[in-house]
Amino acid sequence: MSGFIEGESRSQATLFPERIDDYIAEENAVRVIDVFVDELDLSGLGFKTIPAVTGRPAYNPAMMLKLYIYGYLNRIQSSRRLEREAGRNVELMWLTGRLTPDFKTIADFRKNNGEAIRLVCREFVMLCRKLNLFSDAFVAIDGSKFKAVNNRNRNFSKAKIKRRLEQIDDSIARYLDQIASADRRDSEASHTKTDRLESKIAALKEEIQALKKLEVRMLATPDQQISLTDPDARVMSTAARSKAIVGYNVQAAVDTEHHLIVAHEVTNIGHDRSQLANMALQAKEATDREDLSVLADRGYFSGAEILACENAGITTYVPKTQTSNNQAKGLFARADFVYQPEDDEYECPAGERLIYRFTDNSKEHSMRRYWSSACPQCELKPKCTTGKERRMGRWEHEEILEAMEDRVDRLSNCMRIRGSTVEHPFGTIKSWLGPTHFQMKTLKHVSTEMSLHVLSYNLKRMLQMFGVVPLMAAIRG
Repeated sequence: MSGFIEGESRSQATLFPERIDDYIAEENAVRVIDVFVDELDLSGLGFKTIPAVTGRPAYNPAMMLKLYIYGYLNRIQSSRRLEREAGRNVELMWLTGRLTPDFKTIADFRKNNGEAIRLVCREFVMLCRKLNLFSDAFVAIDGSKFKAVNNRNRNFSKAKIKRRLEQIDDSIARYLDQIASADRRDSEASHTKTDRLESKIAALKEEIQALKKLEVRMLATPDQQISLTDPDARVMSTAARSKAIVGYNVQAAVDTEHHLIVAHEVTNIGHDRSQLANMALQAKEATDREDLSVLADRGYFSGAEILACENAGITTYVPKTQTSNNQAKGLFARADFVYQPEDDEYECPAGERLIYRFTDNSKEHSMRRYWSSACPQCELKPKCTTGKERRMGRWEHEEILEAMEDRVDRLSNCMRIRGSTVEHPFGTIKSWLGPTHFQMKTLKHVSTEMSLHVLSYNLKRMLQMFGVVPLMAAIRG
């Protein structure tokens, strides 16, 4: 007696169930995948559902889609790993009818049906809307950087090429000094060292030629940046400012009640300033809400984007960015000047009025300019400005920004709500992905892959909220 729980002998004869369905419990999440895909109109979504008349028969797109959803739901994104799992995983055997497509067929399905797969993700959001899960009028918007299949050493910009060329010049100069020193010794060891250094110099000169060719290609791109492995990937700063990654900026809009991702988009733009209206409009369409409110951090603050949301009937909550360093210099901040709408004037801390002078249309937005003639004689001038007078600019739609600033002040915990809502999905998905994020290259294919991750995340959330059997009943509708 060993004292431990004993397993059965490998030579013991066992009578297994005759049906593979007996291995899959009624509460198994794989049954939800089966029902969800079977209820989809695959032809309407863009999948090829009519088999070719000639040639070897293809696999049913429904089966292939089930395979992929199961894979991403269980952190199996690789086509080679899916191939292995299809031959040994009982759940996949049940789901695919014991079919085992090879890895190339699996990979090609994801590559060739990108748009249709993205629409499948949208269909699941529509299911959530049908179940009235978006009754809360609030969504939180944020972006997160995901690594691409492109090493940092395979990404080049104008500054990076210039810096590398300077390093090569320094290395060549150092090697030439070492060669001169070795020649003065005139020994067998010095000749060996000279040959080795000359080969290094030759390799560096070849690298110079390659870099100059890359520079020509790089300067021809709109953003003067080039990635050799994934041409659409771009270098982006992260929360740790000292470290940048080559990747994509994934935008997401998440409802604050159930934390479901209602809209998402993959971009290769490294900042969020131009993404607010786009994501808010997508969220409004997905939730079908007329009174949608969106929360976002300071990185999304843009007058044009907030105006676009206002025109679309979307209420925004975005903290205003502080771009002036007057306070750091000990000068009055913009907030110390109170606008008087009835007079169209600003009142300064000294009680004087900055009156309207002219409208500046030279920039992207029309700006009304204000200043007072009393500034040169004012006692508070040293605390106000270092120029002749303190000037104020007012955007033609400034009242929209002021109203939003007042909303943010009244909803004091809005940024806490935003962080606890939208940052959770990003953290969860990145924990699934591990150290390498995407398997595919180019913006088009990465968008497909991200849609599978979002679909898997939303599916897990729904399973937690409903359970397997009620969710299947809801899908069948």
